[in-house]
Amino acid sequence: MISFRRRVEENGGTENFCKSKNAVHQKKMRSQMKRRVLILGSHGRLAGSLLECWSGMDHVIGLARPALDVADGASLRQQLRDFEFDVLVNGTGLTNVDRCESARDEAWRVNVLAPEIMAECASQRGARLIHFSTDYVFDGLKREPYSEADVPSPQGWYGTTKLEGEKRVLQCDPRHIVARVSWVFGPAKPSFVDTLIDRALLEDRVEAIADKFSCPTLATDAAAWIKCFFDFSISGGLYHLCNSGSCSWREYGVKALELAANAGLKLRTTEVEPIRLADMKQFIAPRPVFSMLSTHKFAAATGITPRHWHEALRDYIHKKHAPISSST
Repeated sequence: MISFRRRVEENGGTENFCKSKNAVHQKKMRSQMKRRVLILGSHGRLAGSLLECWSGMDHVIGLARPALDVADGASLRQQLRDFEFDVLVNGTGLTNVDRCESARDEAWRVNVLAPEIMAECASQRGARLIHFSTDYVFDGLKREPYSEADVPSPQGWYGTTKLEGEKRVLQCDPRHIVARVSWVFGPAKPSFVDTLIDRALLEDRVEAIADKFSCPTLATDAAAWIKCFFDFSISGGLYHLCNSGSCSWREYGVKALELAANAGLKLRTTEVEPIRLADMKQFIAPRPVFSMLSTHKFAAATGITPRHWHEALRDYIHKKHAPISSST
C-alpha cells in the first residue's frame, strides 16, 4: 500500500464556509479532517480546487493523467488497490458535451464503467466514494429548481452516461455520495468567467447566451460542502450542490464584468450582448435550457445553506483577477 503524506500548501480558506454555529458540528469537522482522502482527476477544475483547499489536511493525495487512466478499467482497479483511503473522490469524467456525442465508447468507459469500478473498490474496503454528476441529466423543461426526487431525462449522450454512472455508483453501495453540480468555476482551471474577463480586457464586444439558465458553483465553496460528507453519519445518496440563485449565461457574464470593473480591472467593455442558444450552430449536443438545482436536501442534511452566487463570484474575482489591476 502507498501511504499518504502531509502536504505543505496552505488550506485555502475552506473552513470559512464549513463551520456550523454549534460546537458539536465543529467537533465533527475536526474528526473528519483525519480521513485519508484520495482525489482522482486532481488536475480538473473541481477536483483541483478540492486538492488545493484540502491540502492542509494530513492525509490527502491527488492522482491525475498521465499517471491515471480511468478509461482503462484493469489499470484503474490496480491503482486503487495500491492506495489506502477512507474517502475516494472522483473528479474525473469526459465532460466535453459535444465530444461525448462523437466519442460514445470513451464517454461510456469514463463516465459509467470507471465510476462503477471506483464504487466497488471503495465498498470493498469500507470507504465512501464521492462521485460528481451534472445538471445535464435533466431535460430542462421544468421552470423551477430540480430536486433530487425529480425524474431525470437527459437529452444528449453526456447526460445519458452521467445518469447511468450515478445509478451504478448508488446501486453498488447506498452509502456512497453522488453530487450533482452545475457551471463550476474556480482557481484550478479557467472557465467561462475567466474567458469573458480576458476577452473584455482586449475586445470592445463580448457576448453570451441569454436563454439558458442554471446556477454557477464556486469550486472552493464546493470543497467545503463536500468535506461534510467525510462524516459517515450523513446519509449517502444523491445531493444537489451549487451556490444559491439562478441566472442566464448573459446575466452571469454581466455580473462578472461589473465585479471585475469594481475590482479595478481596466475593461474595454462591461456590456454583454445577448445571443440565443439556437444560434450556437457549433453546438452538436442538445443542452437543457433550464437546469437550476435545488439544494434543500443538502441544507437539511448538513445545516449549511450555500451562499448566493453573486457573493461567491465577487470573492473569486477579487482573489483571482483583482491583482491584475495593480500592474495596469
